Amino acid sequence: MKKTLMIFMTLILVLFAGACSSQETNTASKSSSEASKEDTKVQKIIVGTGTQFPNVCFIDENGKLTGYDVELVRKIDEKLPEYEFEFKTMEFSNLLLSLETNKIDFIAHQMEVNKERQEKFLFNKEPYNVFPLHVTVNQNNNEIQSIEDLKGKKAIVSATSNSAVFLEKYNKEHNLGIEIVYAGQGPDTTTNQIKTGRADATITTPFSVKFNNEAVDAQQKVVGEPLLNSKVYFLLRKDETPLQTKIDEALVELKKEGVVSELSNKWLGADYTVDF
Repeated sequence: MKKTLMIFMTLILVLFAGACSSQETNTASKSSSEASKEDTKVQKIIVGTGTQFPNVCFIDENGKLTGYDVELVRKIDEKLPEYEFEFKTMEFSNLLLSLETNKIDFIAHQMEVNKERQEKFLFNKEPYNVFPLHVTVNQNNNEIQSIEDLKGKKAIVSATSNSAVFLEKYNKEHNLGIEIVYAGQGPDTTTNQIKTGRADATITTPFSVKFNNEAVDAQQKVVGEPLLNSKVYFLLRKDETPLQTKIDEALVELKKEGVVSELSNKWLGADYTVDF
C-alpha cells in the first residue's frame, strides 16, 4: 500500500513539474512575441499638402480631403506597413518652410524640380505624373494667345509655385514687363481675378481649368502651347533618403499595377503618366 502511494505521489510531482515547465515555456514564448511586436514600431510620417488645388488636393463637397496627390499618397501608405502617413494641410506658400523646419516630412503637391528646391531639399527619384503649364485666360479673351501676348499685362500666380518661378524668370529674361501678382484668399483668388478682369491671365494646367469651369463657373480657357511639361515628384528633406527609397519602391509597384494611371484618369481627366 505504501509502495502504491509513493508511486502515486511521484506521478503527481512529475505532472506538476511538467505543467510548470509548459507554463514557463508559454509565458516565455508570449513575452518574446510581445517584445518582438513592441520592437516593430510604426513610424508616423507627416505629409504636407494643400486644399486649394482642384483635382489634386482639395476638400470635396463632403468635407473630405481628396484628389490625385492625396489618393496616391494613401495608396503608397498601403504599400509601406512600417510607416503611417498623416496629412497636414496648409497654404501652398507655407509648405517649403514647414518642410525645412521639420513640421512635415514630405510634400505632396505636384512639386516640379527647380534649382532653388534642389539646393535645399531632396526629390524622390520616380516621377508620378507630368505637369503641363499653359497660359490661361478668361474664355472671352481672344487677345492673348501666348506668353508673349502678356507683355504689359497683369498675371496672377501662387507665390513660390513653379508657375511663379517660371513666369518671374521668363519675364526678366525677355523683358516683357508683365505685372506679376500673387494669389490670396476671398476676392483675391485667381479664379475671381480672371473672371472679373482684374487680372489678365494665370499659368496653370488644363485639368485645373476643367475643374474650375465645372465647379465654380470660372469661365477660363488655356491658350497656346505648353510652357513647361515637367515631371512631378514628392519633396523631402535632404536627410530622408530611407523614406525616399521606400516611396520610390512603392511607386514603381503601383505603376506596374496600373494604379497610378487609373488615378490620373480619374482625377486629372487623362493619363498624365504616359510620357515617363
